[in-house]
Amino acid sequence: MEEKPNVNPFPENLPNSNLILVLGILSIAFCWWHFISVIGIVLGILTLVLARKEKTLYEGSPGKFSAISYNNVKAGRICAIIGLVISLLVFASVILIFLGILATLPFWGMIR
Repeated sequence: MEEKPNVNPFPENLPNSNLILVLGILSIAFCWWHFISVIGIVLGILTLVLARKEKTLYEGSPGKFSAISYNNVKAGRICAIIGLVISLLVFASVILIFLGILATLPFWGMIR
């Protein structure tokens, strides 16, 4: 007798798939502004942690969950990576500019 794989005819969504997608998009949305880019960093890291958990859940029993919800997790993860990288670059540039301004403050009095 041939065994049939454990495939649910009505697969359910991964629990946090939509949340991961929304957080990934928000990490991109918050990555462009100076000190607000910290929010993009936090959202990006949070999204990557949640996406890892959902990925292991899906890989444990892929027939139980829908492929659409897994695609949402993958898209949210990609958005989170993009948002995290841009947020880190923006935040680092802001810090470097801020440190550059602080470094030149003693010399501003000499200009006059």
